[in-house]
Amino acid sequence: MNPKDELNQAKHDDVIPVLKEQLHVEKRLEEAGIVRISKQLTEHEQAVTIPLLAEEIQVERIAINQLIDSPPPALRYEGETMIISVIKEVAVVEKRLMLVEELHIVKRQDQKQETQQVKLKEEEVTVERINTDSPDPTTDRTASK
Repeated sequence: MNPKDELNQAKHDDVIPVLKEQLHVEKRLEEAGIVRISKQLTEHEQAVTIPLLAEEIQVERIAINQLIDSPPPALRYEGETMIISVIKEVAVVEKRLMLVEELHIVKRQDQKQETQQVKLKEEEVTVERINTDSPDPTTDRTASK
């Protein structure tokens, strides 16, 4: 074997180590502090104005007592007044319709304002953060409405 072949042979027989690193990770739970939460319920009254609607119907009877040849319309309006004709048959030499009366009906609306006391509830939440590292507790107050 010549020296050049020996050198080639030696290069192929060398061992090259391959390294691999591994990572190991852990988590620990640590207490950072204590929180105390409390809430109080308060009530207060508030005045509210409520519109109320009332309808009133007025019926006025108007005597007509007049003989008619044909039936009047069953219902008619004159402005806000509804008019209903009331008829009856009367005995005469011949039978005819007599308009006895008309009903004039007016509808009115009355709106008024009424004030009432209403109780409303409100909760207030207090969050107290207790720092475990120092003897003084610090308090965060948060109001929820």
